[in-house]
Amino acid sequence: MQLHPLAPADFDAIEATLLQYGDDHSVLNMAELDGYFTALVSSPARVDVAEWFPAIWGGQNPKWDNMDEAQAFLDLCVRHMNTLAAQLATDAQAFKARFDDTEHQGQVVTLAEEWCFGYVRGVAIADWPPLPAVQAGQLERISWCAEQDNFELPADLDVNAHQQRVSEIEPAARALHDYWLSQR
Repeated sequence: MQLHPLAPADFDAIEATLLQYGDDHSVLNMAELDGYFTALVSSPARVDVAEWFPAIWGGQNPKWDNMDEAQAFLDLCVRHMNTLAAQLATDAQAFKARFDDTEHQGQVVTLAEEWCFGYVRGVAIADWPPLPAVQAGQLERISWCAEQDNFELPADLDVNAHQQRVSEIEPAARALHDYWLSQR
């Protein structure tokens, strides 16, 4: 597998395509798509493109303006998935989830909610079987965050506690990848 990690312009193209063709049931942004792909490449079994691609759009492919645009988007998705798969398999400590940052009461706060929502979406599409207790706890660290609403952070947000929970997500994702890799 030849790796060609995405450049910033590629991520911008993905974001623009998600915005143009997405709706309330679609993956909303690059953070969510990154989480989705991380779960897919971590899954116990390979998920066919015929399953994971329409799921980006809420289950049904959009009506593309032209097929070249659809193919370009698919190519970028596959390249990013390949990069994530290789990174998690060979240099997992270098794995960095594409979380978002925002400012809250003068502090920079890392938001992982959309990434986690994408991860949970990927777990569902891949139809993961039940996990042993340790791995179920790791998935819970991710799914907890997916249940949070980050559109407006509460004024009384405990930033330190929030950031601590966010810091547990990447190690949990690495551990889940390693677990399923050992099971394949």
